[in-house]
Amino acid sequence: MSENQKSKIKNQDSNIYNVGIIGAGTMGSGIAQVAATAGCQVKIFDLNADQLENAASALENILSRLVQKSRIDEAEKSRIQGNIQYVNTLEDLSDSDLTIEAIVENLEVKKKVFAQLESLVSEDCIIASNTSSLSITSIAASLEKPERCIGIHFFNPAPLMKLVEIIPAVQTEDHITETCVNTIKNWGKTMAVAKDTPGFIVNRVARPFYSEALRMYEEGMADIPTLDKVVRQMGFRMGPFELMDFIGHDVNYVVTESVFAAFYFDPRYKPSLTQKRLVEAGWLGKKSGRGFYKFENGNKIEPEHDPEMLTGADVKAIQDRLLVMLINEAADALYLQIATAEDLDNGMTKGVNYPKGLLAWADEKGLDWCVNQLDALYDFYREDRYRCSPLLRSKASKKETFFPA
Repeated sequence: MSENQKSKIKNQDSNIYNVGIIGAGTMGSGIAQVAATAGCQVKIFDLNADQLENAASALENILSRLVQKSRIDEAEKSRIQGNIQYVNTLEDLSDSDLTIEAIVENLEVKKKVFAQLESLVSEDCIIASNTSSLSITSIAASLEKPERCIGIHFFNPAPLMKLVEIIPAVQTEDHITETCVNTIKNWGKTMAVAKDTPGFIVNRVARPFYSEALRMYEEGMADIPTLDKVVRQMGFRMGPFELMDFIGHDVNYVVTESVFAAFYFDPRYKPSLTQKRLVEAGWLGKKSGRGFYKFENGNKIEPEHDPEMLTGADVKAIQDRLLVMLINEAADALYLQIATAEDLDNGMTKGVNYPKGLLAWADEKGLDWCVNQLDALYDFYREDRYRCSPLLRSKASKKETFFPA
């Protein structure tokens, strides 16, 4: 990189130039590609030499496809690759301005790595985790200087997904948060700043997309292919069951369990026995060849089934129930000051490609409609999972909206 390019990076409201990535898996490699494309000097660390080789090979394939599609030219491909080094000792990350950990979702493993890393990097180095659900505050507590720790959560695939959640720990100093926000902005991403609570924004607000769909299936409202079809008709790119198969039940179910336990077993986040049985059977979805659907060579095999002949009222009942549960979760996240209304809606549209922001969708449907739907569900089931958010009820009573008209 030329001195002019280096100067450009250093002067865009961020002092991040050298970036260390811990973990050469899909997520770590994707984050490295994003940082290298933005002009940072990146080192990817992994103890597994084969994993490092696979990461370099995968990047070559990705960039070659971009060249073939005329998205970049050969010079740009060489520049990005030249900005990345693959290293197998943690000491190689000692000159980092920012390190981002992207390893196994295990709190004790992360704490051990962070404590070791802190002894190697400078006092000014920001130490970040890409965790999707673990407490940033707990991770920060493993450091001598916990005020330098923060969550920087990318979504998979990192080069394509626009959203990055920034999660300050209780201990994080404000200037660290500001630096990370500016850095991620310079990398061409949309930021959503979230409070350090279970699931942050997206993995919290999205829980009903899975759990309520599973509940409707268990109640016999429709079979799985029909439910997926009805949900896609709302504008979602994938139905909940095909999305769970794509994510992997070992991942999706574990996140659900984690959020459920972290919220002191609030019934709103209760996991499904149906999904638990799939995990127990080893039917993890696309990665294992079977989940809710069967897969062959990575492609979903459409089942031969006799779709339930749903009436228009049946379809509306399914769509309304799923939507209002998602809206309620977003409203409650705003009520508890997890994030701003703008960041909550950005989180769902740019983090998981929802067709609309949920709070904007609530305004469109009418907050009275939302409250009435939830109260009807609660009156029927008498379960706390259907309790209406106080903020939703309050705004409806005052004829307010989440966003200006």
